[in-house]
Order: sequence, then structure tokens, then C-alpha cells
Amino acid sequence: MVLNKIYIALIHYPVLGRDGKIVSSAVTNLDVHDISRTSRTYNVKRFYVVTNLPAQQDIVKRVIRYWTEGFGLKYNPNRAEALRLVRLKSYIEEVVEEIEEEEKMKPLLVFTSAKRRENSISFERMKELVLREERPILILFGTSWGLPNEILQISDVILEPVRTYSDFNHLSVRAAVAIILDRIIGENTGGV
Repeated sequence: MVLNKIYIALIHYPVLGRDGKIVSSAVTNLDVHDISRTSRTYNVKRFYVVTNLPAQQDIVKRVIRYWTEGFGLKYNPNRAEALRLVRLKSYIEEVVEEIEEEEKMKPLLVFTSAKRRENSISFERMKELVLREERPILILFGTSWGLPNEILQISDVILEPVRTYSDFNHLSVRAAVAIILDRIIGENTGGV
């Protein structure tokens, strides 16, 4: 088993808007530091925030700087440790290129969605895949109204939704990341 081979990316562009058109969504500082803490807890190798908007990139940089330098670092060193996992990229292609350069192989792309999709795999199958797959694994999480078909088409795996049959299926992305990582890594896989 290859340890520490899971990467995650929180996508703010391209994502779907309410009307189904591709948009750029706003970054929230809670997503950045909460997902980085979850990533560190589950031994994720790196957490990418993907946004093409310079103003949104500045928000991410400020959050990282606050918690990894000066007062934030002194106040809460654990948060600094988690935020050191964060990398900022403008486009998904840059994320894939960086992982491929570091790992010497293209990552397996995992598409997530709150909607059930044809050919999706269960969390149990994804957990098995994590244990046997040699390639690094990049799990893609969408913001706004989710990831567009363009990303679905380049993905290798479609993961089933966290809640398929609920009458209210609108988890925060922070919660979805935590639940998904726990379901595919949990305590039983040796801290992948």
C-alpha cells in the first residue's frame, strides 16, 4: 500500500451557477482552513484551492499567511501545520501537472457530486481502489452548484453522493469533504 497519495482540490472555477452556466464562485476562508484541518487529520498529501480570480486568490493568500506567519502561527501552531498543505492554483490543469511532475505519473481523477450519476462507484469500492491503486489520487470537490460536465469527462472515477435519497441534499462542501475522506480512509486503512 502506498501511503499519503491522496490529494484533494476545491474547485471554484469552473463550476456551475444556479442557471447551469459555468461561473467562478467565491472562496470562503472557512472552507480554506476547515478543509485544510480535515486534510491534515486524514493525512492528505496536499489540498489545492482552484480559483482563476486574482481577488479570490488574494483571500486565500491572506488566510494562509495569517495562520502560518506571525500572530496566527503563535496563537495556533496546529492550524499553521494544516494550512501548510494548501496550494493555490488558477486551473485544474495546473494541479494535475504539479502532481504529475512530483509523482512521475498522472493522478487518478475522482469526480464528486451531490447528484447520483451513471457509473458511479460506492464508497466501499473507492476505499478498495485507494488501497490498491499505485497512482496518486486527486479527489475533486465542486463549489456553487457543482462541477460541470467538462470535468466529469476528464475524470477517471465518479464517486457516489454522500446522501442520495435525502429530501434535503445540500451539505456544505466542508462537511462533504470530511465525510468522504472518513468513508474512504477512516481508521481501517492505516492512515493512507
